[in-house]
Amino acid sequence: MAEFTRPDAAILIQRLHEPRKFLQVVAGPRQVGKTTLVQQCVERSGLEFHWASGDDQSQRSSTWIEQHWEAARSLADKKRAVLVIDEVQKAPDWPATVKRLWDEDTRKRRKLVVILLGSAPLRIQQGLSESLAGRFEILHLRQWSLREMEDAFGFTPEEFLYYGGYPGAASLRKDAKRWQSYVRDSLIETTISRDVLQLTRVDKPALLRAVFELACRYSARELSFNKMLGQLQDAGNTVTVAHYVQLLDAAGMVAGLPKFAGDAARRRSSSPKFQVHDQGLLSAMEGVPFATAKKDPEAWGRIVESAVGTHLLHAAARGECELSYWRDGDREVDFVLRAERRVVAIEVKSGRRRDALPGLAAFANAHRVHKKLLVGADGIPAEVFLRRPVLDWLSD
Repeated sequence: MAEFTRPDAAILIQRLHEPRKFLQVVAGPRQVGKTTLVQQCVERSGLEFHWASGDDQSQRSSTWIEQHWEAARSLADKKRAVLVIDEVQKAPDWPATVKRLWDEDTRKRRKLVVILLGSAPLRIQQGLSESLAGRFEILHLRQWSLREMEDAFGFTPEEFLYYGGYPGAASLRKDAKRWQSYVRDSLIETTISRDVLQLTRVDKPALLRAVFELACRYSARELSFNKMLGQLQDAGNTVTVAHYVQLLDAAGMVAGLPKFAGDAARRRSSSPKFQVHDQGLLSAMEGVPFATAKKDPEAWGRIVESAVGTHLLHAAARGECELSYWRDGDREVDFVLRAERRVVAIEVKSGRRRDALPGLAAFANAHRVHKKLLVGADGIPAEVFLRRPVLDWLSD
């Protein structure tokens, strides 16, 4: 894997040398390179560091974190040093222990910078909000972008559109069966079983898996929770299904985008438009080979729209914008971005452009729009759109 291709690396290295004010938390879904990035950054920083991993615990004792913390303190006696705790969520009562030790170092003005990593977003977020409020800042890592996959693995734009941004799966893209098995077993099933089912009460695990599969297959399409119930064999109720979608979203798998509306209550009650966090999940679940998908305009169109949605969803997860969709009767807009008072409407077309785009025009008539963008067809090429940060499209 190429080093320092990710913009997040520069951010983290800068934070390592800033005045010690906050715990640094590196969070994100499985298999997006969190451990590799942090290791490269601390090595490049020139600071001494101590590395501890929850996977290496011989005994799951409450003193495990404290033992490694003391070892790191010895490096920070007279100069700045770094403590990295990987898979921190595996240590018993980790939030309370980290809070106590961090506060001790703060009072004694120790120069120890602490980085926490975890592959269970639900548990990490719960621990941070309950015990460590005001003491941390998060660096959110997501699946890799087109530019990052091009730089590190030589992906073509079409390969990225199909295979997505999981670096661990990149070397398998020439073997369709191995790639699909890796995504299904090492990414999807591991995330569901370890990051959701083991950490959160789920009364119907089979239903949660079915919700993921259905939501994934409906990526880039609107589907009400009532209609979902009609397609699920072990259906609970709409509240249960909506809750399971929230859990899958927090785990970095699939999200339900709200309908754009000025009224918050109307947004909450609207049917969601499902959006995978990485288009590779859709390709793996559909099982249509790369070469076949490229020749099918409908299948390829969904892949392209999902890839654009993924790009926008990651920006929304970083807090750069709000992301939704819009529909009024048979007129629709694929994605709507809102940041402060700016609204950008985006339509995605992978085939020939229609003579008119009634959805964009109708939306612009109903709402104050800063920009209207067409991605694909004879608009902005998809690869050009995906190479640029979302904030660029929100600016003038």
